[in-house]
Amino acid sequence: MSTMDESPPHETSADTKLSYQLRIQNLEAQLVDLTIKYEDLLNECSVLKRDNVQLKRMPLFIASVVDCFDNGEIYLRQTGNNQEFLSIVPHDLRGIIKNGSKVAVNGTLSIVKVIPDTFDTRVRVMELESAPDITFEQIGGLTSVIEEVREAVEYPLTRPEVFERIGVEPPKGILLYGPPGTGKTLIAKAVAHNAHAHFIRMSGSELVHKYIGEGAQLVRELFMMAHEKAPSIVFIDEIDAIGSTRSNDGTSGSAEVQRTMMQLLAEMDGFNNRGNVRIMAATNRVDMLDAALLRPGRFDRIIEVGLPDEIARLEILKIHSRKMKLCDVDLEHIVTLTDGCTGAELQSMCREAGMIAVRREADAVHMSDFIAGMQKVMHCEEEYEEERNDMYV
Repeated sequence: MSTMDESPPHETSADTKLSYQLRIQNLEAQLVDLTIKYEDLLNECSVLKRDNVQLKRMPLFIASVVDCFDNGEIYLRQTGNNQEFLSIVPHDLRGIIKNGSKVAVNGTLSIVKVIPDTFDTRVRVMELESAPDITFEQIGGLTSVIEEVREAVEYPLTRPEVFERIGVEPPKGILLYGPPGTGKTLIAKAVAHNAHAHFIRMSGSELVHKYIGEGAQLVRELFMMAHEKAPSIVFIDEIDAIGSTRSNDGTSGSAEVQRTMMQLLAEMDGFNNRGNVRIMAATNRVDMLDAALLRPGRFDRIIEVGLPDEIARLEILKIHSRKMKLCDVDLEHIVTLTDGCTGAELQSMCREAGMIAVRREADAVHMSDFIAGMQKVMHCEEEYEEERNDMYV
């Protein structure tokens, strides 16, 4: 029996065309996915190549420029080991590199790039981003002190033409001393508010560190930042922490404090003109300070901020009670009862008097509230008890 070869029928139906179209769309989608994966792999490969080159590259070292010569050579000192060497300045960096610049050098001692000035994070946080809201009108009883401080710190920054016209050089530094709570730091805040200058505030204890040279480096960077941001005011509170009289006790701690103080003396000295950088300091123990700090040329003005007298106490009480609702309060009588009090204690008395009135849910602050607040602040419960009872009658 013979068989006939049957040829496949020609597929022209609509279902066959649709299946081919679906396959084409599926293949196109796969092509897009593979293209995206290919690009991701290319990016990953380039990152790995860059990391590989970075790992194989010799590390860069930091060096400081000691001197630049006319023939294009440069005299460098490597940071850390103080090794000194000569190198050639690249053509693209000529005119940029100067004495004192920091540069990065490779293993062949060739200059790679210039490093911008950097400061310790602890130094940067000492700068106040915004001026304090304290004004001289909020400080009572220190009129003469305020005038001297403004002449030495504020006016050279805000009115330099007056000093140029007269031909006098303003004081280089000012030291405020007196009992705690008399308003030394408050004056510094008011100066920062009025001078419209960068205000850098630090405490002397922040400069005391464990490792050799760390405190001195912090002082150096502090004044470098002050120069960079001039006009600026540097205020060192509790300077007796690093400025006490030098001794020969032989301990490593005291030696490090003395190194820090010597660096401070060098920065304050008159060899380099500080320009628009004013220095203020405050202490409660001026008797502890080293004589080198107190000589003219470093602290030209040493001003005592003493306890307020009767007129000053009345002015302070008026300032701190001006927003309070008072009823039958004789501030002059309170002045007679607060002999020897500081401005901070008077402010605390006003606050305590207001808190006592709040506790009683009163409509105003009475004289009895002030007497009670005075007893709490001055720790003299029995001394004014009779007078307080008379106020309640």
